[in-house]
Amino acid sequence: MRFRIDLKIFIFIILFYFTKQIELYVMMLIFAIIHELGHLIVGILLKMKPEKIEIMPFGLTISFKINTIDYNKKVKKANLLEIKKIIVALAGPVINLLLCIIAYNINLQTVPKTMIIYSNFLIAIFNMIPIYPLDGGRILKGILAINFGRRVSEKYINEISIITTIIITAISSILILYLKNIAVFFIDMYLWYLVIKETRKYNKREILYKQIEKLCV
Repeated sequence: MRFRIDLKIFIFIILFYFTKQIELYVMMLIFAIIHELGHLIVGILLKMKPEKIEIMPFGLTISFKINTIDYNKKVKKANLLEIKKIIVALAGPVINLLLCIIAYNINLQTVPKTMIIYSNFLIAIFNMIPIYPLDGGRILKGILAINFGRRVSEKYINEISIITTIIITAISSILILYLKNIAVFFIDMYLWYLVIKETRKYNKREILYKQIEKLCV
């Protein structure tokens, strides 16, 4: 299993420090790590093997190893694989919502209850945005793959991710104007980074698909 640290995390630490939101950022980072551990535990329970763990600006990302043969099984088996991916993707946000409920129902002395609830709620909502590779994007891609096949699902989720990011950019522009919070801008830029990165991967796969189709003709 590979391990990697995304150096952009240090940029975010500096930015949140100078915007006087470092405590909130650290809190969210901790719960984002717990969020990813939820993915890891559920993935292992579903007999999926972790392949790479990466520390990102908003927590960990965990990818699982999927054997090529799993994509070549009968349709029902392929759908089972997609269902497993959907369950794993749901695990993280569910963990954050459970932490919100637990924090609401217990008395805390050292850490403000509202900060715990606020941090976990934000992480859950952020990750459920239908942008790939966020959890919401993964869930939607899995549903599309079951109904339309893998290649069509990649096309649809790429288009949905771009449209969603454009909408979020418009909303965040208004928020920056009224809230005067530069952190919103950098979160929006991070979403664009993810979308552009995944779009490049999608375009490369499409070129490969077309080359294979030409060879098969």
